[in-house]
Amino acid sequence: MDLAGSGSRFQSDLAFCPDCGSVLPLPGAQEAVACARCGFAVHVRDFEGKVVRTAVVFHQPGTAVPAAMEDGPELQGPVVDRRCARCGHEGMAYRTRQMRSADEGQTVFFTCIRCKFQEKEDS
Repeated sequence: MDLAGSGSRFQSDLAFCPDCGSVLPLPGAQEAVACARCGFAVHVRDFEGKVVRTAVVFHQPGTAVPAAMEDGPELQGPVVDRRCARCGHEGMAYRTRQMRSADEGQTVFFTCIRCKFQEKEDS
């Protein structure tokens, strides 16, 4: 599939829509694979020869604990580029809470992923 002359916004393989960047569904019995977000369609023949690999791992109940759960709820959020005021480490996890009325901004809680120092910011 040549996307060079199509005016596409994204350079990708057939796993992603070249127009909007969304993940394309796997080909099925239809003649075309259509993006659920923007409607871009690729003929199913373009997928010939492509290999899709998946893996499922089963653990004994109670043996697999996600690493984030061991760290506590304050470190389960996404990490942003923010310098810790205590240790100077670049990278803090954050989470948000609506602490005041609905017409007020939310409160953002930051936690250093190195020293666990916490600070908050009202927006």
